[in-house]
Amino acid sequence: MDIKPFRQFLVARKGLMPVTVKGYAEAVKRITRVIGEHPSDETIESFVNVLYTSEKSYHHKLNTVLALEKYLEFIGRSTRFGRQRKPKPIIKNTLTEGEVTKLIFNCKNERERAIVALFAYSGIRNQELCNLRVRDFLWSQNAIRVIQGKFAKDGISEIPPECSKIVLDYLNLYPRTADDHLFTTLRRKAQMDTRDMRKIIKVVAKRAKMTKRVFPHLLRHSLAANMILRGVDVISLKNQLRHAWLETTLHYANSIVFVERNRYQKFAPSYV
Repeated sequence: MDIKPFRQFLVARKGLMPVTVKGYAEAVKRITRVIGEHPSDETIESFVNVLYTSEKSYHHKLNTVLALEKYLEFIGRSTRFGRQRKPKPIIKNTLTEGEVTKLIFNCKNERERAIVALFAYSGIRNQELCNLRVRDFLWSQNAIRVIQGKFAKDGISEIPPECSKIVLDYLNLYPRTADDHLFTTLRRKAQMDTRDMRKIIKVVAKRAKMTKRVFPHLLRHSLAANMILRGVDVISLKNQLRHAWLETTLHYANSIVFVERNRYQKFAPSYV
């Protein structure tokens, strides 16, 4: 399938952002391999039924259906499918401060260390780190500037001086201009994609002999969990994670399974 006309439709007709266009295009390539480029109504309904009854995540199901709706509109067959109720999962298996430290210390070079440190200290999202340019690393302010992040929002996330030093050490070994991407592939010097980042985190976690499944977004969850355990106020956490809505931040505070236990241990009376 030639995906270019569909991508142009998403940009010109729907006004979607590049990251959304990329996601829909990749989803449609997967979908059309299963149902074809001009499927029957029965084939489409069967596909959605199989998708909704599968063990795939809620977000995978939703994004697949959204992409399918856009593709059907593109070929002149607009329709809208039902939406499954969004679950409210408990955030679990986050990394402790000690586990994050272990992860950083098992990086084998400055490049790996800078990637892991930025994920861990800033809570930046995977695609946002791929898009980050050298000029967005505000080393003198101990912060990073995220341009066109989720929901096309710009924002600032703080990092500690230790993280700034790690990134500066990396840039001393891998010099680049202000307009260059902060991280690029080693061979072609091309912009890294989210799969590259996931692979790096997976390799470092394996080297560190981590028993948990470790991936970039888990480091974002872990930052939230560890800041909550240190007593952060919800507004500061919202700003650090650059959430659009306070309810999203409150979800962290209310669903991280060991927070209440930690609070109890802090305030429990001493009887013996």
